[in-house]
Amino acid sequence: MAHTSISRSLWAALAAALLQLTGCGGGGSDNMGANTSGVGTLRVAITDAPSCGYDAVSVTIERIRVHQSALASDGDGGWTDLAVTPVRRLNLLDLSNGVLAELGQVQLPAGHYTQMRLLLAGNGASAPFANSVHPSGGNEVALTTPSAQQSGLKLNLDIDVLPNQVADVVLDFDACKSVVRRGNSGHYNLKPVIAVIPRIIDVGTIEGFVDPSVAATTTVSAQKGGNPVKATAPDPVTGKFVLYPVPVGTYALVLLNPNRVTATVLGVPVVASAAPTIVGAASAPLLPPAAASAPRVVTGTITTTPQASAPVRAVQTIASTPVEVAFDNTDDLTGAFALTLPVSAPAWAPYAPTPTPFSFASDAAAAGLYEVQASAGGATKKQAIDVNAPVPPLSFVFP
Repeated sequence: MAHTSISRSLWAALAAALLQLTGCGGGGSDNMGANTSGVGTLRVAITDAPSCGYDAVSVTIERIRVHQSALASDGDGGWTDLAVTPVRRLNLLDLSNGVLAELGQVQLPAGHYTQMRLLLAGNGASAPFANSVHPSGGNEVALTTPSAQQSGLKLNLDIDVLPNQVADVVLDFDACKSVVRRGNSGHYNLKPVIAVIPRIIDVGTIEGFVDPSVAATTTVSAQKGGNPVKATAPDPVTGKFVLYPVPVGTYALVLLNPNRVTATVLGVPVVASAAPTIVGAASAPLLPPAAASAPRVVTGTITTTPQASAPVRAVQTIASTPVEVAFDNTDDLTGAFALTLPVSAPAWAPYAPTPTPFSFASDAAAAGLYEVQASAGGATKKQAIDVNAPVPPLSFVFP
């Protein structure tokens, strides 16, 4: 899939279904009027979206810390620590298609928690490193993780822990969008894009099948408002895909393949239920139409002061619905980026309960038209482009 921050929407080994608990968990402020005296339990798991251009992205989480104040520093009191035991090195790319890694649980004072930090193990002098990236066709490289060993990777949290109940969350880490290259040095930085998702009562599952003939090179994502919420790579043999956990709501299911048009199933419902929403049966799998021409690569730079990596993405409007088609993190040193965009017209189909086969209709008016969005320092700049013809290099400058 296209390459979506702690700012937008790290990590995770094993559970593919909703866990049945003696108490219920959740996020938000619905329970703020409840009695929060006493002790509750926080349970944490991790999962990942598919990664672009890497054979492995590995991290070693030693400890998780939570606090009721979003402003608390690492030296303040009031932290509760969850030690990850045993400490294990996780290849995030193994944690897709519905797979979770359970990191553990801890008892803590009941209340509303707003900050979480992940503390990673330090890298040794030689491979295998505790935290590393393995570029496709290359060698394993240590992943630079600023502050991750000292104060930890800071995440925004919004969850109520109630007395004698379990609050259950999943850390949805997007490795593809979190690994940033550093010029031609061969080094990579970790700038994590992680969503903290409550599970049990507020999430559901989307399952289905992509045609096995294209499964190995396809990515599938559930998107809302042009923003991917959950993404995965189908099983390369059977084509089965599982998107979990997905917050309750209505989504566009987007299929991306370099040799196919962008295909979208609109109006896919997700409900809090043990039964998943099925999109594409094994007997009638999803098959995006073949592309009539090769995609076009659009390049450019994002300049920031000081120079640092920034996210850039391309959004296409398909049947009046915005869809993210490509994403890249700019180079940490040069600000360079590249987006690979289909030229052929995208296609769409309305959701219908399986086993109805999906027949995609072409949206010819959208062919080759995109809006490129660059973000830095809390600001976003946009530029409309048409890839039916070569596009000159783009430039975004942030003061």
